[in-house]
Amino acid sequence: MPDPLNDLWSPGEFVRFGRHLGTSTSVVEVVMEEGNAYLKALGNPEGPHALVREFVGTCLASVFGLPTLNYGLAQIDATIDEIPLGNGTQAATGTAWVTQCEPGHVWGGTMAELEQLDNPMDIPRLVLFDTWVRNRDRHAPPELRRKPNYGNVFFSSRDCEPGQYRLLAMDHTHLFSREAFLTRRIAHIGEIRDSKVYGRFPQFEPYLDAGMLERAAGDLQRLDPNLIARVIDAVPDDWELNRETRDALLDFLVRRASLVAENWKSLL
Repeated sequence: MPDPLNDLWSPGEFVRFGRHLGTSTSVVEVVMEEGNAYLKALGNPEGPHALVREFVGTCLASVFGLPTLNYGLAQIDATIDEIPLGNGTQAATGTAWVTQCEPGHVWGGTMAELEQLDNPMDIPRLVLFDTWVRNRDRHAPPELRRKPNYGNVFFSSRDCEPGQYRLLAMDHTHLFSREAFLTRRIAHIGEIRDSKVYGRFPQFEPYLDAGMLERAAGDLQRLDPNLIARVIDAVPDDWELNRETRDALLDFLVRRASLVAENWKSLL
């Protein structure tokens, strides 16, 4: 089982601002010492727990065997690093979340694009992952009345044969609950037992192979709670996740993993 904390990308120091991406968390493209990156900073409109969700979610996606963008942390000094956010403010001093830019494109929603993937076996794994962490920002359950977000499905061409792409798990700022700030309520039994399915685009249906789902469910059942705890404990202190909430988030993730793994057939 991979350790998502061993291979964090080290982007180096901030060099210069590039452009706004126009997202709810005011993501900006920047140049770091080690190359171009997407940066989510303290001071973003969604608050520091959007960064918590991104960090924990992306680390867990990696643990679960899904490919991701290279990710890491950067220290921003607002007195030196002038990074304008799309909401008219500046990035605040503190720890920022960064992912390395790589070639590719976001999904246009077509079946033809799915046929170009070199990892179609990861589609059922992605649906199971989104259901586990309750990711409402890819394809939310119909009850939530949110439009599908094709922009959160990335097709990378890095290390792929010409004409092929690799599906990546990206953008995890809307996981776990709908509250802006995570609290101990995340461990409430009603949150854990949510039976809605997340991430299930209609276009994914032909790829939801029962054998692959069963294999992914087995991997979910075998996830090491100690590794999940290490990920949560590694959340930077300046993202304001207190001890009580860290413990509740661990409880939520461990118990919900077991529930989804045991009931994947009835859920999906």
